[in-house]
Amino acid sequence: MIESLTLEPVMIRLFGGVAGLLVLASLIGFALSRTVKTAGGRDTVRNLNARIKAWWGMVAIFAVAFAFGKGVTLVLFALTSFYCLREFISLTPTRPSDHRAIAAAFYVFIPLQYWLIWVDWLSMLTIAIPVYAFLLLPILSAVRGETEDFLLRTAKIQWGLMLTVFCISHAPALLILNIPDYRNVYLLFFLVTVVQLSDVFQYVFGKLLGRHKVAPKFSPSKTVEGFIGGGLAATAVGAGLYWITPFSPLAAAGMALVIVLAGFLGGLVLSGVKRSLGAKDWGTMIEGHGGALDRMDSVTFAAPLFFHLVNYFYTV
Repeated sequence: MIESLTLEPVMIRLFGGVAGLLVLASLIGFALSRTVKTAGGRDTVRNLNARIKAWWGMVAIFAVAFAFGKGVTLVLFALTSFYCLREFISLTPTRPSDHRAIAAAFYVFIPLQYWLIWVDWLSMLTIAIPVYAFLLLPILSAVRGETEDFLLRTAKIQWGLMLTVFCISHAPALLILNIPDYRNVYLLFFLVTVVQLSDVFQYVFGKLLGRHKVAPKFSPSKTVEGFIGGGLAATAVGAGLYWITPFSPLAAAGMALVIVLAGFLGGLVLSGVKRSLGAKDWGTMIEGHGGALDRMDSVTFAAPLFFHLVNYFYTV
């Protein structure tokens, strides 16, 4: 069953630690803005400070969600899926004949997916979109009778729904896993912290040490040095957070490493998608971060993998 979520002392300490890191980052960003003189350096510091500012907002939103309980947490992720899917559809052109399928994706399958988490229906949660949505959406487009680019148009809607709703929903779905004598909310904190710190650390290490591009055509900013340094740092943070998980320190490090690798590959794949569409960012919702999907691209790959590993090894 989903448990009632409140900001108990452990969660307060965790968010307090995150806030402390953000205060430190803000002070460093302020100091750099006063000392860096080169044009390239000022651009980097400006981008860094915009990211820190956006992080303050995102941490505040998550803190409110956890404080007010399971309903607000699910609404938060449902809205995130809604905005991510909107950004995906906006960058992938469709036709009027696809409007019924798009409407079903937004107004049927987003509410359905998060309602299934609310009622703890795990078996249906894992097949509602991959089976029923994948069968229904092309039917809704087909009845309009337009065959031009039918496969391409259908695949765009299906893949967008899969990434932005099905995959992202596995993050709050951690709350319904049956782990004896454990508060599942800490698994969600673990996932979000590791995957997002991995992005931050990779950015910082890439700017400080980056020399070799991983895939310049897909993501010019991703470097081997950034990936290795940031990934190891995020893995170390995950290992240090073992005490809020059902994992041993070694298992926590392993889970964190899986999250880091999956998140990195998710970001790389979605960078390739938006580059193929001629876009730098998915949107402009978050200053310094692009769109909602720019912040959730790593979660799309990391959340399902983490969910199923925990479900396989730690549930009863």
